[in-house]
Amino acid sequence: MKLLITNTFSGKKELFIPMDAHQITLYVCGITPYDYAHIGHGRCYVTFDVLYRLLSKKYTVMYCRNFTDIDDKLINKAKKEYNDETKYRVIADTFIAAYEKDMRALNCLKPNIEPRVTQHIPEIISFVKQLIDSGHAYERQGDVYFSLKTYAEYGKLSKRNLGDMLAGARVSVNEDKQDPLDFALWKKSDDAVGWESPWGFGRPGWHIECSALARKYLGSTIDIHAGGMDLIFPHHENEIAQTESVQAVPFVRYWMHNAFVRIDQEKMSKSLGNFLTLHDIFEKYSPMALRYMLLSHHYRSPLDFSFDDLDVAHTTYQRICKLFYDTVTTKNSGSTSVADAMMTYLLDDLNIPGMLGVFFEHSKEVQEDDSQKIAVKDIFTNILGLSLIPEVKKEIIITPEIQKLLDARELARRTKDWQQSDALRDELKALGYIVQDKKLT
Repeated sequence: MKLLITNTFSGKKELFIPMDAHQITLYVCGITPYDYAHIGHGRCYVTFDVLYRLLSKKYTVMYCRNFTDIDDKLINKAKKEYNDETKYRVIADTFIAAYEKDMRALNCLKPNIEPRVTQHIPEIISFVKQLIDSGHAYERQGDVYFSLKTYAEYGKLSKRNLGDMLAGARVSVNEDKQDPLDFALWKKSDDAVGWESPWGFGRPGWHIECSALARKYLGSTIDIHAGGMDLIFPHHENEIAQTESVQAVPFVRYWMHNAFVRIDQEKMSKSLGNFLTLHDIFEKYSPMALRYMLLSHHYRSPLDFSFDDLDVAHTTYQRICKLFYDTVTTKNSGSTSVADAMMTYLLDDLNIPGMLGVFFEHSKEVQEDDSQKIAVKDIFTNILGLSLIPEVKKEIIITPEIQKLLDARELARRTKDWQQSDALRDELKALGYIVQDKKLT
């Protein structure tokens, strides 16, 4: 498997060569479960689900994805919803369950390891202590900060210059910090939420958790670390700094990042009012249609989301489902010309749009050749994770009451009583029936 990956660290496509010839370690940053997962989460986890499936064809993959189940956002939501900050666990459990339901709907495979931060406080405290003991962190009145000046390579992932960052940094609110850019490893807690530590009662900073969890479950150096582009700085930059400050080997060998989802040419965010949750989308659209739409755009290119595009994706996906409806795949689907050409694109930095282009170019050939159909369907289902189950149209039940309204509206249209016709149409719509008019003869 000659897989090319665009490594964020080098900015170039590189041939993926794992440390171990048989096993790969993969870490993808997980959610902070204080709300429903949004379409940006969907893009990230669908993308790296395909990577996981692809790598699993040849290797044993240890896939770890965390839950940040302690955070100010969770605590604030608990205060708002329950007037009790200690109910943050209820908030976390609620939205983790919703997230897992969304991931199942999108047909994303479960990672091998899904650690929660709150279940790994001893490991995090130990990591922070190691940073203090090695001179890379310091404590101030119950808070612990990483000292950026002790790590000369800071900025090597994001390609940011530390001097420029310092020049542009705002004056720190906390004057106890040695440097405005020093970041929190442990935060003193003034409320009822936290854990005892050598520095007093508190809770972890955001960045330290992934370093501690990755090292615990995947080792000092991991093959691939992935996430959205918004995590490159500061989150992943800080992960590198704190991890490589206490070990002599690189933290990550290949960094992968997917691009943003944009709405009306702007990055999706709650503050802009263009926030789309998977929960809301799935009330109107098939999760597989969304998965297909997400995969039809290259993961490193911004995705301009629109419902019109999702409608097109739904129609196209149903055509693909129809083509493979009666095709039964086997454990060893074999190699065919079209399947091999598709895989060439897929192995080139997950170029799924190029791969789909090959499929559509040769769709007639695939349709007419059972061996091609079997091999190509195997790629669609087992690597792209598309179920290829055709949509079952709901049977429309016309009750006597509804039929009476339909007949009355038809009469109004025939007598050109358009006001009455529109009123009856609106009444039918309110009852859940959309009327598609045909020309009167």
